[in-house]
Amino acid sequence: MTTTAPRADGRVVALAHHAARARLESVLTRHGITFHQSVTLRAVVAAGGSAGRDELVDDVVGSLKTEASVVAGVIGELTSAKLLEADPADPKRVRLTDSGRELYEATSAESAEVTARLYAGLTDEELEVTGRVLTLITERANAELAADA
Repeated sequence: MTTTAPRADGRVVALAHHAARARLESVLTRHGITFHQSVTLRAVVAAGGSAGRDELVDDVVGSLKTEASVVAGVIGELTSAKLLEADPADPKRVRLTDSGRELYEATSAESAEVTARLYAGLTDEELEVTGRVLTLITERANAELAADA
């Protein structure tokens, strides 16, 4: 008996996203942070460990498709938890604290292990095709969101 794989559509993509995100959130919960906090820490790391507050808000808003006030609140939470701090050289910037970097590294390592298991057995070709398709869908959705704004 041959089983036919479902055709990719919004539901299939959403189911994969939500299943993987739920698994990731179980890692983050063990470390006492939320998905939004993790994305925000990752953005600061990607910016070299320090980022302008406005640029950070814009980056995370773009990633999570949420309101700027929500991201500003997340930055406040991370600052209160001493995972981020105001940059003494420029108060308009925030930077990772040692605790923030350690937490990011720990959650990233655990997340990488989960990802390796979830993606195990997929060929490079399958991952490349999936990456191209999802990138195109993301670009189109972002263009429509921008047109609506």
